[in-house]
Amino acid sequence: MKILVTAATSLEIKPFLQYLEQHSQQVSDYRFRLTGCEVDVLIAGIGMMHTAFSLGKYFTLHTPHVAIQAGICGTFRKDWHLGAVVAVESEHLADLGAEDNDQFKDLFDINLWKESQHPFTGTSLVNTFHAWPLALELPAATGVSVNRVSGSAATIAQLEAKYQPDTESMEGAAFHYACLQENIPFLQIRSISNYVEIRDKSKWQIPTAVKNLNDELVRTVEELCAHYTTVTKNF
Repeated sequence: MKILVTAATSLEIKPFLQYLEQHSQQVSDYRFRLTGCEVDVLIAGIGMMHTAFSLGKYFTLHTPHVAIQAGICGTFRKDWHLGAVVAVESEHLADLGAEDNDQFKDLFDINLWKESQHPFTGTSLVNTFHAWPLALELPAATGVSVNRVSGSAATIAQLEAKYQPDTESMEGAAFHYACLQENIPFLQIRSISNYVEIRDKSKWQIPTAVKNLNDELVRTVEELCAHYTTVTKNF
């Protein structure tokens, strides 16, 4: 099984990289053999532009059996605790469009895209998880992807009213779009480092979020490799 693990920054998955160094055979700088699986690690860069370019370049050369995007995120939900890990089920491109006086209109609103135009479902990029080979045990989240992290009451209220999101990141939509276009089973896992509110980094819990994210990432990759080994033994 060929697994792609991608993240915006190496800091977000540093414990996972350390795990690979200790438990796998390193083939090249970012390719590892782990229990019969081949794991590629792609540090794609921050934001949708970097992510789209990096994934497009990677998918031109490689076709993994599954792809995982791992990262930290903010949440709009105060009932979710900081450090919680979720699977993002759907993504909206939440700042691509036009300002119309005090309103934001996305590309569907201004008729530059049609609803359910491939690979969209309605106006969002949905991962149905049907092709994912493992049972999904994480809470499913609705995400918005933005190039500018939200930090004002007006912007936050606008996003909540328009998309009813659970999480906010800077790369998720680009990842969903690329995997849906290439028909590659995928999973976006995020751990919550902060609440989406007026910016106050003193409240953020990045170390806890990174630890929990990487614990889940290691578990997921180990389960994928074990699943692949079991399936191949049965043939």
